[in-house]
Amino acid sequence: MNKTAGRKASKGKLKSAADSGKPAVPARRTAKPLSRKLRYKRILLKLSGEALMGDRGYGIDPATVEFMASEVKKIADMGLQVAVVIGGGNIFRGVEASVKGMERASADYMGMLATVINALALQNSLERIGLQTRVQSAIEMQELAEPYIRRKAMRHLEKGRIVIFAAGTGNPYFTTDTAAALRAMEIGAEVIFKGTKVDGVYTADPVKDPSAKRFDEISYLDVLRYNLKVMDSTAISLCMDNNLPIVVFNLKKPDNIKNLVMGKRIGTMVAGVEKCKS
Repeated sequence: MNKTAGRKASKGKLKSAADSGKPAVPARRTAKPLSRKLRYKRILLKLSGEALMGDRGYGIDPATVEFMASEVKKIADMGLQVAVVIGGGNIFRGVEASVKGMERASADYMGMLATVINALALQNSLERIGLQTRVQSAIEMQELAEPYIRRKAMRHLEKGRIVIFAAGTGNPYFTTDTAAALRAMEIGAEVIFKGTKVDGVYTADPVKDPSAKRFDEISYLDVLRYNLKVMDSTAISLCMDNNLPIVVFNLKKPDNIKNLVMGKRIGTMVAGVEKCKS
């Protein structure tokens, strides 16, 4: 058999395999070229556990998780590298349990396990719509997630995978806000997007105080000085020391994340004095 005939025969075999009704092997996802319209190349998205509840009082609302996954897909398809840190307050809050008498360290570890549950829920929704993901846990649990390895996480991002960081920092007494700030700096993220139920940072809780005013921009020092509930003070201090901006925005509004990465002014920018003035 000559080479030409061999090639024809191999093509015939491939065609018959395709027509046999067997499920096709999914193509490997590669990083898409970055759109010129994007303001950022790599971001870290901070999601609270409460955001996964939707309108429920506890647990995970599948429709809400699917909505979040669809919003992440919009920016991943534009070539953006996306990492996610997720909280666990919809299942268990260590601080509240410690106030009621539980040992703080034990309560915090339980909260870390809650973040792993949320990470797996988000991973499932992302993969159902065609995104490749990796969950990296600060507490080793080989059957469920990869251990957190900085260089490996960065390599996943470069390959176009969504990386979800679970279990906080792996240490008690540190919140997932602090974990978000730490992971963002470790992987070289250009900004933290903190999704909330309101559309930015206000002088007071806008739900309780209708007269509260929203900031378009605010400095790290003012957040600390006025004790505004953006992120905890440790996370704000970390971002301030490393000049890492934070954008607080309404997670429930469609296309908000997409518009942010395209440079539109949405929510509140928390940054140094120089960036706030520019």
